Formats: sequence, structure tokens, C-alpha cells
Amino acid sequence: MLYVLLAVAAFGLLTSTIFAGMTLAAVPRFLRERRAYRSKLAERPGFTPPLTLLKPLHGAEPNLEAHLATFFKQDYPEYEILFSARTEDDLGLQTARRVAARYPHIPVRFFTTGEPEYINAKVCSMELMEAAAAHDILVISDSDVRVTPDYLRAVAMPFADARVGGLTCPYRGVAAEGGLWARLEAVGMSVEMTAGVLVARMMEGMQFTLGPTMAFRRETIRKMGGFAVSADYCADDFVLGNETWKLGQTVVLSTHAIDHIVINSSFVSSLKHQVRWMKSTRFSRPKGHFGTALTFSLPYGLLGWATAAALGHPLVGLALFGWSVVTRLVLSLAVGRAVVQDTSWFGLLALYPIRDLMGFGFWAASYGSSDIVWRGRVFKLLPGGRMRAG
Repeated sequence: MLYVLLAVAAFGLLTSTIFAGMTLAAVPRFLRERRAYRSKLAERPGFTPPLTLLKPLHGAEPNLEAHLATFFKQDYPEYEILFSARTEDDLGLQTARRVAARYPHIPVRFFTTGEPEYINAKVCSMELMEAAAAHDILVISDSDVRVTPDYLRAVAMPFADARVGGLTCPYRGVAAEGGLWARLEAVGMSVEMTAGVLVARMMEGMQFTLGPTMAFRRETIRKMGGFAVSADYCADDFVLGNETWKLGQTVVLSTHAIDHIVINSSFVSSLKHQVRWMKSTRFSRPKGHFGTALTFSLPYGLLGWATAAALGHPLVGLALFGWSVVTRLVLSLAVGRAVVQDTSWFGLLALYPIRDLMGFGFWAASYGSSDIVWRGRVFKLLPGGRMRAG
């Protein structure tokens, strides 16, 4: 039995090393694209069509006012911001009104949906705002996002190509309020999520978008049937990007990384959020999600260390474990530091190997049930990624 476990460990280390190698092979392309993008960005005025920024809101979040303010400080000639929440007294909407009052030169409008008609309430907001948008390129950004002044220029640039129907930005996790659990979740965003995106693009092209920032042509959204196509899904970002790809249009992975703020500071809230994330992926991309188990390294390194030591080969076991750590550190620096430019050295070097081990645990937990808790409500995930009230 010990030899079987050692073989499992060796196989897992092999596959996770192959995954790391594939990720490293994808990094140079991304860095070349970023250099080219920065060169184009320096050209003024550049491609700057008028944009409509859609911001769905739901309640108060830590530092929401400061994060929203970054969208009003854009180095961009013409854009509007639309905010939407369920009710007028929503704390997030009230915060947005306060911020907007400080920037009267930016056109802003506010909407409320009332009781949502879709299971995914965010879709109601996006549908309402799309109908009211003044411009034909729609930029959708989550509330827990912080951006730099060149954000809209970076998002708009790829749409100069008529073949581009959608765009998404990579992101680095930011534990703005500190805390161990938030830092662990943040480094998972920076490294694990980004590595998966780079490999997916290399293998099959971009067939999805990422929720923190998505951008689409209005005609693309309408051709797919409107935002309502994602009304019953938890992973609306995946659906919208996938529908764009199905239309034969190009989905671009921008080289402009944004800050995705981790708002789950406690162990329980962070755990629930990451398991829900894994469950959503399990139902949206079941085959790919199953194979994710072979991309983690620390679980196999620990298994190899324990079984080799039990068989009387402790140095071999230590070498296996050491290899698992080294591959994670290399991946962390190449992706977390070079690609999304995460500056949290403690997170990248000390916490990411731990997060890799936790990630395997979240993956295993995703098969425990089909129930998720979202915005305080229980939903059941169905095959294909749809959901219904639990």
C-alpha cells in the first residue's frame, strides 16, 4: 500500500510540474504583449471611444468609497458611470452617491431594480444599465475592485480591432485590511487563478471572462440574447465570455492587471467564499475542474515525504517535498510577481505554498455537495452551472 501511495505522490508531482512548466511557457507571451501594449498606450490620443462603466452594488464593503473613487479619476476623455442596486437605501448605492458628488464633471446615473426577477440578482442590474447606457462599449466592474488612472485606456484599446467582442483583465489579490486568511486568499487570486487563465488561453484560447472586469460591445451582448443569458448562473462572467466566443468573436486577455480586494477577513468567511468559487468552477467546467487536482503540488510532496520516510528513505521523501515547494515558489514569482505584479513578497514566498495545499482541500470540498451560500441565501448548483434556490 505504501508503494501505491508513493506512486500517487510521484505522479501528482509529475503532473503539477508539467502544469508549472506550461504556465512558465505562457508567461513570455504575456510579457511581450504587455510591452507592446505599453508602447501603444504611450501614443496619444490613441483609441479612446466613449465608454459606459456599469457598477452593480450590494451593500457596504470595507473601503468601498475609496475604491469607487478610483473610477472617477480616469485619464480618459469621455465616459459615464452607471450604478445599480436593489433598493434606494442600499448602503453601497448611498456610498456611490457621496463619491459622485465630489466629481460633478463625470456623468453618473443611479438605478434600482427592486425585487430581482432572476436568481442572479446582478444580472438584473446589468440588464437595466445596458438599456440606459449612452455608449456602445460596456465595461463591467465589480464593487471590490481598485484601479489606476490608465485603466479605461487599457480596456478600450483592444476594441480598435473589429473582431474583438469581449475583454477581461487579470487581477492580483489584495488583502487591504491584512490578516492571515485574507492574505492566503489574495495570493491564491494572484497566482493560482492567473496561472490557470494563462494555461487555458495557451491550450484553447480565451473562451471566458473574469468577473472583476469584463468589457463587451453592446451589439455582442444583444446578439447573445442580452445579459439574461446568464440569469440562472452563478458564474455569469464565464457564461458571458463563453457566449462571446461562441459567436465567433475574439475575447482578449488584457495585460493590464487590476486590484481585486479581499473582503473576507475571517477564516470562516474566507473558507466559504473559496469553496463556493471552487463549486462554481466544478459545475461550469466539470472536466477541467476535475483535472485541477493534478495541478497542485504540496499535497503530493507531503504524501511523498511521508510514504518514502515510512519505507525507510527519508532523504528521498525530503527531496520530493522540497521539489514540491520549489515549483510553487518559481510559479509564484513568475506569475504573481512578473505577470500581475503582486508586491506582497511575504504572500508570494511564504504563503503561496500553504495556499497551494489549501487549494487542494478546497477542490476536494467542492465535491461535498452542490449547495452554495451567496449573499446570505442558499442555492443549489445544477449541471452546466445553472442554479436554483435551495
